[in-house]
Amino acid sequence: MSTKIFLNGINGRMGRMIASRAENSGCEIVAGCDIGRNELDKFSECDAAIDFSFRDATLEIAKLCAENRKPLVIGTTGHTPEQREEILGAVKNIPVVWAGNYSLGVNLLNYLVKVASKILPESYDVEIVEMHHKMKKDAPSGTAEKLLEVVRENRIATEIMYGRRGLVGERKPGEVGVHSLRGGSVVGDHTVVFAADGERLELTHRAEDRKIFADGALRAAVWAVSAAPGIYGMEDVLGLV
Repeated sequence: MSTKIFLNGINGRMGRMIASRAENSGCEIVAGCDIGRNELDKFSECDAAIDFSFRDATLEIAKLCAENRKPLVIGTTGHTPEQREEILGAVKNIPVVWAGNYSLGVNLLNYLVKVASKILPESYDVEIVEMHHKMKKDAPSGTAEKLLEVVRENRIATEIMYGRRGLVGERKPGEVGVHSLRGGSVVGDHTVVFAADGERLELTHRAEDRKIFADGALRAAVWAVSAAPGIYGMEDVLGLV
């Protein structure tokens, strides 16, 4: 029996990709919402909702899911801290999977960065570099922010440097650099560099097709249907925690 999905942002690039991949993941898109399209009257038919819209549109779908006790998968990025706090406050009674990236490979990258951050001594400097297509509006990417979060949870990070310009002086102990590149049609590249005197470890993931994000989001929705209320990441969906 297929999992019925309500898709917020159904006409967008990721919305269309999710719709095209739904059947492969044992799902069915029963309704959706976007600019010029409103099928909220069919919301009760869904088992779960997926949000790939815009940061200002997430709160309303979150409230709707909470009111109807429907699981929610959030793939939208770029929320302000205030927006994130308001969304989290609205969904306390339902399971929510919230990730900046739904690729299986990226979530394995998160895990490997966690392991490296724990094992490598503080003398290893950490830099995070991401690149996306020229149409991406927010920076750094949600995936880069997640990688930064993983680093900060597992080693001392005294200062975050978003890019460098001018006479910035020597690199400070505990500094973590985060850099965003934009250009062309790049789907998404992420690299975490651990650099020490004499060696350098680079952990990299390169996305070549957006279907990997769609497949991951659909997998998360299927998983969330049977999950207890709470806030989860893809590491929970994949059993990495």
